Order: sequence, then C-alpha cells, then structure tokens
Amino acid sequence: MKNINKILSIGMVSAMMIACTTNPITGRRSLQLANNQEISAMALQQYKQALSEAKVISGTTQAKSVQNVGVRIKNAANNYYRGIGREGDLANYQWEFNLLDDKQINAWCMPGGKVAVYTGIMPITKSDAGLAVVLGHEISHALAGHGNERISQAMIAEYGGAILGSTISNGQLASIFQQAYPLGAQVALLKYGRSQELEADEMGLYLMAMAGYDPREAQPFWQRMEAASTGNRVPEFLSTHPNPDTRRADLEKHMSKALEYYKAAGGKV
Repeated sequence: MKNINKILSIGMVSAMMIACTTNPITGRRSLQLANNQEISAMALQQYKQALSEAKVISGTTQAKSVQNVGVRIKNAANNYYRGIGREGDLANYQWEFNLLDDKQINAWCMPGGKVAVYTGIMPITKSDAGLAVVLGHEISHALAGHGNERISQAMIAEYGGAILGSTISNGQLASIFQQAYPLGAQVALLKYGRSQELEADEMGLYLMAMAGYDPREAQPFWQRMEAASTGNRVPEFLSTHPNPDTRRADLEKHMSKALEYYKAAGGKV
C-alpha cells in the first residue's frame, strides 16, 4: 500500500509539473489543469447572460473609449505573443469589450477575452490612460490564466487524485466553474489571490505601455481608487487587491521595464 501511495504521489507531482504554465511576460509559473476551450465556452455563456441582464451602452464617448483602449491592448498582447512564437496561446480568445450601465466601481475580463467595464469606474479613470490601467489589469487576469489556476485549485481540493485519470466530467467542471464565476449581476467576480493580483498589476503595466499608454499613469489611478474607498465601502475592483503600499512599491519596481516598452511603442520618456 505504501508503494502504491508513493507511485500515486509521484504521478500527481508529475502531472502537476506537466500542467504548469509559464507566463511569457512575467515568468511566473502556475498550475493550470483545466481545459481552456471548455472554460472559454462556459465563460461565453456567462458573459451572454450578464449582458442580457444589464444595460449595454454603445455609441457614447465612454463606450468608444472602452472599445478603442481594449482593442489597442489586445493588439499589443497579440504582437508580443507573436513575437516570441507563442501566438497559439491566444488562439481561442474571442475578444469583446462592452460598457455596462452600473454604478459599481468595477470591471472584469472573463476567460477567453470577454470584457465588461462598469460606468461607475469611468469617472475614476479620467482618461484613456487611466482606462488602460483598468483594462490592462483585467485582460492580464485572462491572459495569465488566473481563472484556470483558481479552478484547478478547486479541482484538486474537491477531487484530488481523480484528476490524474482525467475523470472529471463536464458536469463537475461546470459546477466548479459556476462556483468561481457565479451567475447573475456579479458574474466574473472571481476572488483572485494576492499573488495573482500583483501579477495582473505587473503584466497590465507592461501591456498598457506596449499599447502606447504612459505606465506612469498607473500610480495616480490607484490613488484615485483608494480615495474612492469611503468608510467600510470598498469598491469591488479593490476587494481582494494587495494593500496600497505593497501595490505602490510593486508598480515602482516594474516601472523602468514598463517605460522601455512605452518608449518602444513611441512614447516619450
């Protein structure tokens, strides 16, 4: 029995090593066991439901900004991944950017590239560069596979060694997905870990710079977000985020590299 358990343990470790994914922008490694195509298909259904339950704004200056900034960051990501020979990583992404009429201070990006920005956050962005901070951060969650990572953690916690034999059914995966991305108005508000939030900060900083937005606008934006936290009311966008001092120090640590990307994109440093 001990030998069997040892073999199973070795098998589990081997499977996890194979399933480890390296972020090509930050270098962080994460365990992603779930099938990205299946996750994206489920995300699409959730996204459609979210839009059906919301008022989608189109044609306004703000709506156009969401579209334009989103597309620029998406294109920057595509160019970067293509340049390092990993364009296949983005093959299943079907990008969509929508502005929703909602007073909440929030924005999110589902696996597969489905993005929603709430009108409540627009006054805090103040400019396209501020919006690029938001979209860069949220798009980074999707590109880094943070949803897959969190779902994989839930799969291991719930089913353990069963994942070795690929015995997780579609129904079981759907159940885990729905726990991570609940139906309704709060769709996509998956609670990321602090390491994932900091990675999204770093990666988002680089992506906005690659897209030609000044990464130095990130610090003022987060300061405005902190100021929006009145009393015990914390914007959903900040609910699981790192402590402000940690974020400031982390952004400053990555700023020189971000400015190199910004300069390469034609920005003035």
